[in-house]
Amino acid sequence: MLLRECGLLLLVLIVGAVFAIAYAICSHIRMNRQIKKLDEMLDKAIDGSFTESCFDESALSYIENKMWKYLSMSEISTKKTAEEKAKIKTLIADISHQTKTPVSNILLYSELLAECDLSDMEKDYANRIFSQSEKLSFLITSLVKLSRLETGIISLSPKETVIAPMLQDIVVQAQAKAEEKGLELTLACHDEKAVFDEKWTNEAVWNIVDNALKYTDKGSIKITVKEYEMFVCIEISDTGRGISEEEQAQIFSRFYRSESTVSEEGIGIGLYLARQIVSAENGYIKVTSEIKKGSTFSVFLSKL
Repeated sequence: MLLRECGLLLLVLIVGAVFAIAYAICSHIRMNRQIKKLDEMLDKAIDGSFTESCFDESALSYIENKMWKYLSMSEISTKKTAEEKAKIKTLIADISHQTKTPVSNILLYSELLAECDLSDMEKDYANRIFSQSEKLSFLITSLVKLSRLETGIISLSPKETVIAPMLQDIVVQAQAKAEEKGLELTLACHDEKAVFDEKWTNEAVWNIVDNALKYTDKGSIKITVKEYEMFVCIEISDTGRGISEEEQAQIFSRFYRSESTVSEEGIGIGLYLARQIVSAENGYIKVTSEIKKGSTFSVFLSKL
């Protein structure tokens, strides 16, 4: 009797074990099927071919349904973002096209007017029109560049390039203004290479050099290249008025103008644009400065 009961108990255990194994296998197959479906949904969402599917009432299908809703919302958001970028691109193109000719004409006619036989006061007015038109032209050009960069309309193409030619070009561009203010402008570089977009990095470094020229009344501006293991550093050092410690964290903000510089020319996007460009190339910019002793801006460009 006891043997019979033991046999029945063993049979029950075996049957239970078989059912447990079968259930585990079925669950594993079902789970793999659901994971495969989710993976296929993600792949379709990535390549843009994602479409609505039918789901049952299981718990896993509930998760699948939530994933479908999330991907659908993401796809709609991506499409809306693309549409907005297209609208911005068109708007920027319109602004650039519609303002370029009128501003150029104002500059031309104000120059011609200044050459006429005018009284001193009239010549002064003509010169002021020309000066303000130049500022307007610079503002429009800067805002168009900034908008194109921020919206991804303009993409940078970094490649390994020797730094010296770019810096030599900047020095030539800055030499006249430096001589006009009696400043010593020097460049120290060799054959250092980094990975950067030459056109846009030229813009970034020039913005920093131009600021140094603008805010340095006497002394010197030195551009020095230093090479490190992962980066090449372009240092722009001046003997200008300096930047307070409180302001050093703010000067790279868009449209930021220090109270001490509000009377100077500029709109406060040069350093912001410079940082955006260098960051897009996997580099960074830092500044050290002391009031009345000058500033050093360090532009680190990646070597990789």
